[in-house]
Amino acid sequence: MSRKYNVAVVGANGAVGEEILTILQEIDFPINKLVPMASSRSAGNTVEFNGREVVIKELTNDIFKDEEIEIALFSAGGSVSAEFAPDAVKAGAVVIDNTSHFRMDANVPLVVPEVNPEDIAKWKDTGIIANPNCSTIQMVQALKPLDEAYNLIRVDASTYQATSGGGKTAMEELVTQMQDFFAFKLSDSEHKAFPHQIALNVIPQIDVFMDNGYTKEEMKMVNETTKIMHKEIPLSATCVRVPTLRGHAEALTLTFACDVDANEAREVLEKAPNIVIVDDPSDNLYPMPATCVDMNETFVGRIRNDNFAKNMIHMFIVADNLRVGAATNAVRIAQKWVEMEGGE
Repeated sequence: MSRKYNVAVVGANGAVGEEILTILQEIDFPINKLVPMASSRSAGNTVEFNGREVVIKELTNDIFKDEEIEIALFSAGGSVSAEFAPDAVKAGAVVIDNTSHFRMDANVPLVVPEVNPEDIAKWKDTGIIANPNCSTIQMVQALKPLDEAYNLIRVDASTYQATSGGGKTAMEELVTQMQDFFAFKLSDSEHKAFPHQIALNVIPQIDVFMDNGYTKEEMKMVNETTKIMHKEIPLSATCVRVPTLRGHAEALTLTFACDVDANEAREVLEKAPNIVIVDDPSDNLYPMPATCVDMNETFVGRIRNDNFAKNMIHMFIVADNLRVGAATNAVRIAQKWVEMEGGE
C-alpha cells in the first residue's frame, strides 16, 4: 500500500486555496489527513473535500506540529508565509509556497515541474519550495523547449492578466463595476483592488512601480525566468490588467541565436509537456481565456515568423492563472516531491 500524507492547505478559503483543494481531489493525491487552515476570521468555517465538510482550523505557530503535517501548501499572502512557513519546516513538513516571499532566496528552489523538476531536490536546504509567479509559469513552459531547440537570446512579452490574479476581492470588484455599468452608475463605482476602474478598461500596471520604470510584476517575470531556466535571458515585459475573471494571456516575441521556422517551432511545442497547440487561423482557432478556464494545460497559438528577422517568432499563450499559474503547479510540485523524496 502506497504511503499517504498529512497535508495542510494554508489559505484554504482563498481563490487559489480552493483550486488546490479541487486539484488534490481530481488527482486523488495520497492524503491521510487534510487540514485546511486560515486566519481566525475564517476558522470554524468548512470546505468541501471528497464529498464531506472539513472544518477550517486557525493558523497558529504550533498547528503544524500538533497536526503532524508532512506537506504544507501555502497560499495566504507573503507575510503569512514569512511568519508561519518556518514553523511548518521546524515541525518536519516540506513547504510549497505560492507567494513571492521566498522565490528569489538563493537557497530556495523555484520550480515549474515541466521545466526544472531536478531543482526540487534542493528543498532540503531550507525545507521550502517556491511556486513562481502566475505569468512566469505559463511562459517558461513554452520557452524551455524552444530554448533547447534554438538557443533563446531574448524575450519580449506583453501580458493580459485576469482580475483573479488580484484575488477574490479583485474579481468581485470587476463584477460589481459591471453591474453598476448596467445600472448607469459606473462613474460612482468604487475601486479598491486596482488603482483605476477595471470594468471596460485595461490598466498597464500590476503591482507597484520600481525605480527602473517597470512594475514589480514585470520584474518578477525577468528575475524568475533566469532562476528557473538557469540562464540569463534578456527579457522585457509589459504587464496589463484586463477586465476578465480568469485566464492570463501573453503575447511573446522570441529571438533566437539561429534562424527559426514557425512550423518547426510549432512541432517542437507539440511535443513539449503540458503544452496544447490551438493554432488554425483559417478557422479562427487560437487560445483565449474563456476557453482555458478549469484547464491544467498551457495553450499556444498564433505561432508565426517575424516579417523582417529570420531568427524571431511571435506567439500567443493562455493559461488558467488560478490553476496552471498557481494551484496546479503547486500540487504537481508536491507530486514530484512525493516521487523523489517521499519514500525517505
